[in-house]
Amino acid sequence: MNSNYIAPKWLLGGNAQTIYPYFLNPSPHVAFRRERWELDDGDFVDIDWLEGALNKPLVVMFHGLEGNSRSHYALSMMNQLREQNWRGAVIHFRGCSGQPNRLPRAYHAGDSMEIDWMLRRVLHQCESQKSGMPFYVIGISLGGNVLLKWLGEQGGQINKLITAAVAVSAPLDLAAAGKALDSGFNQFYTRHFLSSLKRKALEKHKRFPGLLDAKAVAASATLYEFDNHVTAPLHGFRDADEYWSKSSSKPWLQHIQVPTLVINARNDPFMPAHVLPTQEKVSPMVILEFPEQGGHVGFMQGIFPGQLRWLPQRIVEFFKRYEYL
Repeated sequence: MNSNYIAPKWLLGGNAQTIYPYFLNPSPHVAFRRERWELDDGDFVDIDWLEGALNKPLVVMFHGLEGNSRSHYALSMMNQLREQNWRGAVIHFRGCSGQPNRLPRAYHAGDSMEIDWMLRRVLHQCESQKSGMPFYVIGISLGGNVLLKWLGEQGGQINKLITAAVAVSAPLDLAAAGKALDSGFNQFYTRHFLSSLKRKALEKHKRFPGLLDAKAVAASATLYEFDNHVTAPLHGFRDADEYWSKSSSKPWLQHIQVPTLVINARNDPFMPAHVLPTQEKVSPMVILEFPEQGGHVGFMQGIFPGQLRWLPQRIVEFFKRYEYL
């Protein structure tokens, strides 16, 4: 399969590539089996499993900001796995599975300790099944940033844990992404995210009086303001600047020691092309793929109304390189 993405002529621009998939019925229904994991701190996370053959690979996906197993990219990916008879799982970050999480904290773009626990939990369950099959991981947008940061932090320690990884439309430089989202047409996306984020934060304030400055949260008009008033204080950061600086995955790309594909469109409205890394700045284990078109987790293909096939096919193609190693 040709890995080069070519955008359809009827769909132009990063904004169109990004918005359109949300209004498209991307894939047939996926029958998930939900499992709840109780966490040591008293909270929980939900995992939606796609059943498949035990002698086939397992693919775990981490979703993007305010995403879930019903996001267009998750459905298209899981349907691709189903065609391969592979097993799949979408792990929801705290508070993203349709039910509020129990604790004041939520999730954030640098929460690598959280996904470390999650992935090791998956591995423990799979080991009990004695499948011995490849274990692949996908991170989308925010989930991609967390995944890449974790991969870099772990270095060579994870070579025996996971087989390969893919990050799609990850905001590798959170400060650059935040500035991009808080300007121009991109404020459309900011309002979309803030609507959900602010609602959840204000619900937490009601459950935990005094936790947040409710007026400041309600007045937040940018992601910077929201992260400054909510994300940073809830997760131990001094402010949004420290959160963005310490959570960005870009500095960790040079330390990754497992085969990893990083896909970012150069017209992604969330991630300016001029801050994308060059091959010399990343580990030899990292493959950078930066198509000119694709938007933010868009990558539509074909004649109108288009299909969301290129991205899942490209990911599976990459994973199959390492299926029998």
